[in-house]
Amino acid sequence: MVSGETKLRIPQHLGIIMDGNGRWAQKRGWPRVAGHKAGTENLRPVLRACVDFGIEILTVYAFSTENWGRPAEEVRGLLSLLERGLNREVPELHREGVRIRHVGRADNMPPNLQKMIAQAVELTRNNERIVLNVAFNYGGRAEIVQAVQRIMAAGIAPADVSEELLSQYLYTAGQPDPDLIIRTGGEMRLSNFLVWQAAYAEYYSTPTYWPDFDKAELERALVAYTARDRRFGLVKTS
Repeated sequence: MVSGETKLRIPQHLGIIMDGNGRWAQKRGWPRVAGHKAGTENLRPVLRACVDFGIEILTVYAFSTENWGRPAEEVRGLLSLLERGLNREVPELHREGVRIRHVGRADNMPPNLQKMIAQAVELTRNNERIVLNVAFNYGGRAEIVQAVQRIMAAGIAPADVSEELLSQYLYTAGQPDPDLIIRTGGEMRLSNFLVWQAAYAEYYSTPTYWPDFDKAELERALVAYTARDRRFGLVKTS
């Protein structure tokens, strides 16, 4: 796919909106939760592909704050998949050097999930092969509101508030902003994902549903990213 003369530009931080699980399942006459299960199982190979390409940070959008409004059966299925995924995947991810970070609120999730997430984060905190940010119970606007509330609670004067300061109060504090956001499933919207951090990220949408997104699809996205002219609001000089 990449010519011998073309060298891929690799994003340091990649975000993926993992969309299309339900539609993937419905096309096969299966319940939506079967699509979410397939999507969960697809994370590991995509994570390995990111390592192969040299991506340092992967942030995946797994469950938004708005997803609580989905049918109760689907929400229960998603929570159950997260619990099973944590039990099954975390030990192997730890052995492979993956550092897991939770991006989102945990205080309003079931206590057993809060405990499992905290344990996964603590177990893998010193790993350095790749950082996996799991955005679960996450909303970009809520994240900014919470950051502002924490700044106010800290007694910081309005004149001292800057973009850099606010970034330090986000879930992704200490990490570079994403360079590339991929959305699977063909939609062309952010869906409240990293709305602050992704201000100057490049976007790539593919009609491929998340369960079918593989290393070849990732390479196509990286080829498109390589061709982008990133100016960050400036004018290109010759």
